[in-house]
Amino acid sequence: MSQTGVLLVNLGSPDSTSTADVRSYLREFLMDERVIDISHPARFCLVNFAILPFRPRKTAEAYRKIWLPEGSPLVVTSGRVTEAMQKRMEVPVALAMRYKNPSIASGIGTLHAQGVREIALVPLYPHYAMSSYETVVERVREVLAYDYPGCTLKVLPPFYNDPDYIDAMVESARPYLAKDYDHLLFSFHGLPERHMRKADPSGTHCLATPDCCERANPAHATCYRAQARATLRAFVQKAGIPEGKYSLAFQSRLGREPWLPPYTSEVLLEMPRQGIRRLLVICPAFVSDCLETLEEIGLRGRESFIEAGGTDLTLIPCLNEHPLWLDALEKMTRRLLSQTPAR
Repeated sequence: MSQTGVLLVNLGSPDSTSTADVRSYLREFLMDERVIDISHPARFCLVNFAILPFRPRKTAEAYRKIWLPEGSPLVVTSGRVTEAMQKRMEVPVALAMRYKNPSIASGIGTLHAQGVREIALVPLYPHYAMSSYETVVERVREVLAYDYPGCTLKVLPPFYNDPDYIDAMVESARPYLAKDYDHLLFSFHGLPERHMRKADPSGTHCLATPDCCERANPAHATCYRAQARATLRAFVQKAGIPEGKYSLAFQSRLGREPWLPPYTSEVLLEMPRQGIRRLLVICPAFVSDCLETLEEIGLRGRESFIEAGGTDLTLIPCLNEHPLWLDALEKMTRRLLSQTPAR
């Protein structure tokens, strides 16, 4: 029986493509106070009266376009990565999703049943955001405090600039970069600008000036945009992408409030007017392909780009099960396991 175990956690997916299951998933996701960070009464009304009566049917249709025979691409791929990691590690490895199944509670329970009393948490998010990385860490802490107070916890920090992660991304993208293309778009998941300011411990740096991400500051430890830009810089340097042949945008905007610009949906319409016909898109915020990559970019994004005058949009797959990604994940996990746990 092992005393140490690894918990990999990703975002999650509905249990099926039925409208009812999608509605249940969206309710759990959107009622998270770190996703929609307004008062509980306001969030309850927004989610239950303005979003859930309409969005689940449309989202279910989108999921049906990418669903695999085995289930959600995100969950299926994450499961395969977990199996591969278990073969590489000498300690138990379990998978959990922040929303829906397998739940964080069940993942921790699986490890605890194998004698694990020290959990090494690996959030499968390269960049820090309160609506992704932070909510995973806090949910794990809640479950441990309530159900397993004797367990200790250590957490892998965001790995946005880890050299092995960058190497894996570049190598997985290399076959696509070797082909003729006009431009490479880095499309990161978007965030409300309010989240950026809220995550700034100083309250004075993030989004205060146009060059805030380029000036070193302790706030960058929890700054999603600064970390996204650091990933971009490391990738283009490693891959040798010339200046002017790449750019950054943010996707998946929800609601009318200001989110991080520029918006991918608008950029895709503008690029053909700038003479960009053959476009590559990479989504470094995701380590596994999911609805936001396969459907939002690979299907809807491609259709919008071509209708605007583009010739072809090629989505570079996420790291998924790439051997170098598994190598990088193993190295980061082993470093975490060697650290002293802290609650």
